[in-house]
Amino acid sequence: QVQLVESGGGLVQAGGSLRLACAASGRTVSSYDMGWIRQAPGKKREFVAAIRSIGAWTYYANSVKGRFTISRDNAKNMVYLQMNGLLPDDTAVYYCSARPPGAGSDVSDDDRYNYWGQGTQVTVSS
Repeated sequence: QVQLVESGGGLVQAGGSLRLACAASGRTVSSYDMGWIRQAPGKKREFVAAIRSIGAWTYYANSVKGRFTISRDNAKNMVYLQMNGLLPDDTAVYYCSARPPGAGSDVSDDDRYNYWGQGTQVTVSS
């Protein structure tokens, strides 16, 4: 099992940047596909970004492509989400999540993520 703890959320003006961090313990992040999933008030969970355990391939939701970057530091057992050009629609609780590499080809399927952090709030003001 892996335990995940997010940090780095906060309040930022539109156009600003934030860097979310996810600290993992128990197992190394390189053993899992790692993802960031968000949920805005009154809305369903939404896939944001993922990075594969093998090859470090990255995937992004169309809504964040070109603005967000997911990365992984295996030595520190950390996963990051660099968010630039933030928009009010990016306001949500952001969750770090992990899934086994064999959980299927669709990394955007948030139902396949077994492990979740407690979430960190990101609020973007207009």
